[in-house]
Amino acid sequence: MAATPGPPASPVAPGLAARLVEFGEQLRAEGVNSGTAELLDAFAVLAEIPWTEPDGFREALAATLAKSQEDRRIFELVFERFFFRATEAAALREGVREHGADRSGDREGETADGGEIDLEELRRQIAAALQDGSESLMRDLARLAIAAFGRQGEGSGVIGVDVQRIRRALGLRVEPQPQLDDDDPRRSGLPRDALRRFEALLRRELERGQIERTAKLPPSRPLNELDRALPSGPLQDLAAVHRVVAQLKRRLKTQGQEQRGHARHAHVDIRRTMRASLQTGGVPVDLRFKPVRPRRPEIYVLCDVSTSVTSASVFFLSVLHALHDSFRKMRSFVFIERISEVTDVFDRERDFRAVSEAIARDAGVADISGYTDYGRVWSEFRELVEDDLHPRATVIVLGDARTNGRDPRADVFAEIAARAGRTFWLNPEPRLYWNYGDSVIATYEQHCEAFECWTTGQLEDFVKALTAPIRAG
Repeated sequence: MAATPGPPASPVAPGLAARLVEFGEQLRAEGVNSGTAELLDAFAVLAEIPWTEPDGFREALAATLAKSQEDRRIFELVFERFFFRATEAAALREGVREHGADRSGDREGETADGGEIDLEELRRQIAAALQDGSESLMRDLARLAIAAFGRQGEGSGVIGVDVQRIRRALGLRVEPQPQLDDDDPRRSGLPRDALRRFEALLRRELERGQIERTAKLPPSRPLNELDRALPSGPLQDLAAVHRVVAQLKRRLKTQGQEQRGHARHAHVDIRRTMRASLQTGGVPVDLRFKPVRPRRPEIYVLCDVSTSVTSASVFFLSVLHALHDSFRKMRSFVFIERISEVTDVFDRERDFRAVSEAIARDAGVADISGYTDYGRVWSEFRELVEDDLHPRATVIVLGDARTNGRDPRADVFAEIAARAGRTFWLNPEPRLYWNYGDSVIATYEQHCEAFECWTTGQLEDFVKALTAPIRAG
């Protein structure tokens, strides 16, 4: 095994060498193959580019330590986490607090010093900054957004939940919003990359406030628990989802054969038994049985495609795509404020990109606000399938159960679940976030089995549950 590199020959700032070695260890812990040779290259290049130039420093390290596109994605996340935590730890040791550190206002729209914030103007300024891509301006506006909407007393205590709540309050969406004024920067939609960067800045500022309030760093968690966006290769992800759904098909086929074998003796075939009895003088010694062929299970899938599940929507649509490739007796729906059946889209289009574009263009699932209305969705779904649901049917919901403060209509959902044989809910949020903020998953979980699901591994766990015996009806 290679030894840990000693002090570099090139001049590097005091204390930085040890930090870079720690940074390399964290990269390796997250799956980046950066060894001694890569670290020595990093030391060498930093002799030419000083650490006091932030952009150059980051790019120099990335060029020497990240060898692929996926490595670069992980590098960016680890870099931000590592140096942010190092800075905050140093501030705690020195007792340094930023001026005006408590940036959460006592009331919505009020800053810590009592000043009033024009919320609509703040929304416009943030949208304009996202269009321009100004990093420093986005950071300052993120602090103002937390002051206006953070409200320390009413926060969920879960940073990821608060980030999404603030984003929704700001009305920041990738999709165009034609109902807004012509001069509103949000009208034509916002750049996805800039929106993700702004969310990252919100998270950082909320974390900084939490550290200053508690005077300690939160425990460091693996990236796969925090970065829930899909990896950068959607075709590879789609292939992985198809493999898991193929397992589902095989399991259901085997299950059907087992059920057929078990129920084979349930009904005597009188005609065949009497015919066989002619060989024994009319005595029915050899009983013949009717073969029982189980009906194919019917599957109904409802997929949330709203802004709050943007990071999981590709994964969910991949699941729908794979299910349609494997099952004929299946109906699919997408929803935001209202529901739309898209079964014919999957029947008509085989290419995943074409399916996604057709759904985005033709589904018509948003009405006015563009925020999910689960109560309305359940009512519309009940009207569409009320006469078709039966105990052999399976209903699968893909969504985060965030109602945006609207009536969840758990009574209608309970009625749907009672008519179906089984009802499952796949939630793309970690269980830690469930039932915080406007999440009402506990209300729905009383009537179904809920699973945390945003990776193919978790999808495999769901497949095992889905292929459990269906209750008799």
